[in-house]
Amino acid sequence: MHICSISSLTVTFTFPVSFQIFPLLFKLGANGLLIEYEDMFPYTGELEILKSENAYSVEDIEKIQHLAELNQLEIIPLVQVFGHLEFALKHEKYHALREVTKFPNSLNPHMPDSLSLVKGLISQVIDRHPKASWIHVGADEVFNLGEGQESKNWLNNNNGDKGKMFLNHMKEVGGFIMNKYPGVSLLMWDDMMRQISVEKLEESGITRFASPMIWDYSSKLNIEGIDKYISNYAKAGFKTVWFASSFKGASGPAQIWTPIGQHMNNHLSWLKVINAMEKHTSIRFQGITLTGWQRYDHFSALCELFPVAIPAMAVCLQSLVHGGFNDEARKQTLNILGCKSINLNKSLCEGGGAFVGYEIYQMVHHIKENLKMQIDQILQDRHIKGSFSRYHRKYRFANPRNMEMFGDQILKLHDDWEKVIQDLYISMGKIYFPDTVEEWMEENVYFYMDQLRELVKDYKQIIQLNGRPKTS
Repeated sequence: MHICSISSLTVTFTFPVSFQIFPLLFKLGANGLLIEYEDMFPYTGELEILKSENAYSVEDIEKIQHLAELNQLEIIPLVQVFGHLEFALKHEKYHALREVTKFPNSLNPHMPDSLSLVKGLISQVIDRHPKASWIHVGADEVFNLGEGQESKNWLNNNNGDKGKMFLNHMKEVGGFIMNKYPGVSLLMWDDMMRQISVEKLEESGITRFASPMIWDYSSKLNIEGIDKYISNYAKAGFKTVWFASSFKGASGPAQIWTPIGQHMNNHLSWLKVINAMEKHTSIRFQGITLTGWQRYDHFSALCELFPVAIPAMAVCLQSLVHGGFNDEARKQTLNILGCKSINLNKSLCEGGGAFVGYEIYQMVHHIKENLKMQIDQILQDRHIKGSFSRYHRKYRFANPRNMEMFGDQILKLHDDWEKVIQDLYISMGKIYFPDTVEEWMEENVYFYMDQLRELVKDYKQIIQLNGRPKTS
């Protein structure tokens, strides 16, 4: 069974952190790594515009593969070919390839240059992964498919069959890969195929070269529904099927902390599906991917930081390895993470930790538990509300005697939090690129700290006025 971990939608780590993450993945039971590079890949030529300024170098890609091989992790690159192409379609150069002009999500399958773009993406990525035996071609959530004018024209001539439109594009993509890279097999998310009939799936021919990856990230799966998908894919002629769970991100966008129990229950549900696969005699379970989302799409906010999600990932991987989060799974998880206990109710690794990014884990938890609460409390303090309100601060007046009742308190709170934030900034800088650090701080820290900083700034200025009249 392949057990892959994924960094989904965009990889934001600096390269050196791989030296610590890859051995951890191996120890926890993963034997593969599904990587969606998105704009972090070192595209060249016509596609060079797609590169982020922090994109990995060619040498980085080679080192990633070497490290993966040392840790017995098979790399499966993921290249989106239909939906979730925001990182490409956001550029003016490719606006004409959008299915709907105002939305950068999905590719127009009827434009000749659309297939050229897809072929270029696939070729550059596979050429940099010469040992790859699988490529994941995405194909999920092709939003607004059929809404572009070219698609409407096509649908008018084809009985409104959007399923066939979807399959035609995927058949073109699959045929290209089969011809150019005959040793590479395809994986694709299954959601767009769920409403397509068995007969149309079979007629399309994609069952000859692709395997569906059924995804569901809920804590309690609809096992009967998933069983129906599996049966339909088997009838259509697919020989293997993959599943996709989640250890981070999928529980909500812009979260600061990972709910371990929710993700663990998702995996316990998937174990039930896996254990029941023997009744499907014509289709074989190939592997499961533990998705770890960085964002919901290219334009969305960051999900939880990876170090924050490591305990959840460990619990989920060990649950798969041991058939549940039993005593042995718990023992191994604690041993590998260096924790004394895992508190599922609090989603907390307690009693220390020895995993990569543990210092970030601690500081983020401190911020989650205390930053907003302490600043809200200080702003609601009766002395501040009575003697140093927004009105006082706006018109620059207050009684210094009253101000001294809370001055030391706000100055200490400010200094303490500035130190925490500076330490976190330095620690994050060892793992993430500067723009990622800045984004996370802006979303989770600065909104609160700016209130405290402004309060301290006003305090220092107004107390020097020695009780002067208010300004007009």
